[in-house]
Amino acid sequence: MAGKVTYSSYLDLDRILAAQHPASGAHDELLFIIVHQTSELWLKLCLHELTAARASIEADDLRPAFKMLARVARAQQQLIQSWDVLSTMTPHDYAAIRPYLGASSGFQSAQYRMMEFMLGGREGKHVKLHKRDADWAERLAAEAGRASLYDAAIRLLARRGFAIDQAAVERDPGAPYLPDASVEAAWAAIYRDPQAHWDLYELAEKLVDLEYHFQRWRFGHLKTVERIIGFKRGTGGTAGVPYLEGVLNQAFFPELLTVRTAI
Repeated sequence: MAGKVTYSSYLDLDRILAAQHPASGAHDELLFIIVHQTSELWLKLCLHELTAARASIEADDLRPAFKMLARVARAQQQLIQSWDVLSTMTPHDYAAIRPYLGASSGFQSAQYRMMEFMLGGREGKHVKLHKRDADWAERLAAEAGRASLYDAAIRLLARRGFAIDQAAVERDPGAPYLPDASVEAAWAAIYRDPQAHWDLYELAEKLVDLEYHFQRWRFGHLKTVERIIGFKRGTGGTAGVPYLEGVLNQAFFPELLTVRTAI
């Protein structure tokens, strides 16, 4: 059986390479499709790694988590670079494609939303946006009801003996995360004496990497949209550039940013 496996059959290339269906006849539509399809594949890998990393953190087994989180950061770099490729599309190029997109939008990406949910950026209304896909709506609702990656890290700090407020440890995971002074104090103690808390120090930096790359991805999205469509509304009904500017202010791990001022 193994001898019959080829590069093409193992990767299922016939289906992958036949999955692009341009509708407009415009030259740049293939670029638009491939950039978004490959982004979804990178997101799939990110979700795979984040799921395993969270399980490792919950088990207080951080070494495997470090490799997984480092891999997510590298995959995020690929996602960021995809904007460089898409930005070669001019306003004229996009105008030839836009009428064929209908109401479809990257805002509807369930995998992107799941990654936000896993990192801790959760709003119940976002589950409703995926109600047409019962499977994804169910998966997002289930994720909203369990500890995020950051919740898992905070609970680990409490188990390690840091004085974390019970409100932060036992909070409703479906509610928006609110910064907590006791969490910042714990991270500050770790940053002030990394040698005494080396694995937690490394965990903190791995989380900062995720936040940093996610914000770079958001910024790349903003500038690419601005470059191609200016300040027009997005195809999915969002405000376009103003909406993207707003999400740049949303942090997943706020105390890991504010602690840099505190120490």
